[in-house]
Amino acid sequence: MPLFSLTKKLFSLALPVTVLVLVPLAVESRWRVRVDIEFFVGVLLAAAGLAVLAVTASMLFRVGKGTIAPWSPTRTLVVSGFYRHVRNPMIVAVLAALLGESLIFHSVPVFEWLIVFFVINNIYFLLSEEPGLAKRFGDEYLEYKRNVPRWVPRFKPWAPKS
Repeated sequence: MPLFSLTKKLFSLALPVTVLVLVPLAVESRWRVRVDIEFFVGVLLAAAGLAVLAVTASMLFRVGKGTIAPWSPTRTLVVSGFYRHVRNPMIVAVLAALLGESLIFHSVPVFEWLIVFFVINNIYFLLSEEPGLAKRFGDEYLEYKRNVPRWVPRFKPWAPKS
């Protein structure tokens, strides 16, 4: 793998590290863990979110020939795996991980950060990401957008017509 490509991929990991680690560290002043039902639900949500994040990031690298970062977007529209259920599985995964963190640490500030993160992403997707995808991928993206919801996963996976 060329050094430039590896550097872009590693640098793009700064986004999830910032969202899932640095901002929570900045907003929460009292970290507390109490092993109760919230803790176990939080661990499950965080683990599931991190697993989906890893899988979807890998798909963007392998299938999409890009990274998770807006400055190095995919060159191929990814409509397989989790992307057959929801248009933004990576953000849904980060939201699940943040919810898990807020439950593990009984943290209202981390939960508030989750809400802010969702609002920022919703605005970003509406104003920038989706118009950019429509411009880059045209009718292929528009058909995908008509059939796959933005945030709430569909139960039955969507399959594009060949």
